[in-house]
Amino acid sequence: MVEIAIFTGIWYWICKTDIGYAITHAIRQPLFSSVIIGLIMGDVTQAVIIGAAIQILYIGLVAAGSNLPADDCLAGLIAIPLALNTGLSPTLAIAIAVPVGVMGVFLDQFRKTVNAVFVHMADKYAEEGNVRQIKLCAVVWPTVLGFFIRFPVPFLANMYGKDSINTFLASVPEWLIHGFSVAGGLLPALGFALTIFVIGKKALLPWFFIGYFLVQFSGIPVFGAAIFGLSAVLLISYYQNHRDA
Repeated sequence: MVEIAIFTGIWYWICKTDIGYAITHAIRQPLFSSVIIGLIMGDVTQAVIIGAAIQILYIGLVAAGSNLPADDCLAGLIAIPLALNTGLSPTLAIAIAVPVGVMGVFLDQFRKTVNAVFVHMADKYAEEGNVRQIKLCAVVWPTVLGFFIRFPVPFLANMYGKDSINTFLASVPEWLIHGFSVAGGLLPALGFALTIFVIGKKALLPWFFIGYFLVQFSGIPVFGAAIFGLSAVLLISYYQNHRDA
């Protein structure tokens, strides 16, 4: 677990630096990181299955005003390796991911609180007209501090978490494990609900249900349904623009 512990620690730090915001926002998603975790641990298929289950939970996640409601990155980097290493089902992996995601919020608030020190330092250097030190306070020092705050959490969790998880599962009654599985199976509904909320327009909801039930009853893979959906969007946009013209 040393390799995966080091990777998750460094990956968490890189993804949360928000350098190249669009890129780090994409690669921090559980579904993306699950591919790399699967390659390192030798089981890409199961890693992606678990990553996809966790991704559904956070699919509609929006950090309004930079206030993170849940840390999807940390949730995936801890829940996926632990689930793979202990043979947990995707639903139980979701049950692990939820509290980990909440813990990431507190970690982020702690980081913001400490970073206030650099803001006051930058104010001081601004009065002196020292541009170089302002840049260091705005970029370099917060990034370096972020490594020491973020790296240890997934590193320690994946380095020593397997034994703790196994001990916990061995001591927990079967009915409680079943309860965790049921709860984990229900939680993705929250992700779908958030997606519908983000869509916002009632006129678009039929498309959501068409896609969902098309996959459920036709046997078409999700990727195939996505191609049909993209084609429909392009056709509608084309005819809409042609009509307006």
